[in-house]
Amino acid sequence: MALEIIVGIGEYAVTNTASVIKTFALATCVAVTVYSPRRKAAGMAHIALPAPSPDLGEVKRPAYYATTGIPLLIQEMQTKFGCVKKELIVNLFGGAISGHTFDTFNIGEKNIAMAKKVLSQLQLPIAKEEVGGRVSRTLILDVKTGMVQIYTQPLLLRE
Repeated sequence: MALEIIVGIGEYAVTNTASVIKTFALATCVAVTVYSPRRKAAGMAHIALPAPSPDLGEVKRPAYYATTGIPLLIQEMQTKFGCVKKELIVNLFGGAISGHTFDTFNIGEKNIAMAKKVLSQLQLPIAKEEVGGRVSRTLILDVKTGMVQIYTQPLLLRE
C-alpha cells in the first residue's frame, strides 16, 4: 500500500518517498503546495491565519500562519532535498469566503493576500492558483508528478 501523508490545519509536510500528500476541507484556510520535478520532492502547508499576533510570543505551530509557515515549507524543501527556489513549482489553493452571512473578518481574503505577499517576498511565482469563492477544497498532491487533484464542495451559508 502506498504511503499517504495527511496535513491537518496548521501543519505541513515535505517528502520524496510518500505517494501523495493530502489535506481536507480548505475553506478560509489556504494551502501552499511546492514541487521539485528535478528532485521528485513535494511539500504542502495548511495555513489557517495570515500572521500570529505580536503578543503571542514564541510561535509553537509555525505552519498555522502564512508569515511563518510558507518560509518554513520552502526551507524544509531546501534543507531536506537540496532544492533551489528556481526549480520549485508553487501553487496556492483555498481562501474561500466564509460560510457565515456576515463575515466581518474576511479571513479567506486575508490569507490569500498574505500568502501571495510572502511568496512574492521569497521571489517564488505562483504557477497555479484556485482561491476564493464559496467552496471547501480537498487537495491530493502526487509526489512523483506534482499534479494536484482538487475536490470541491459548496459551503453552506449560516447566520
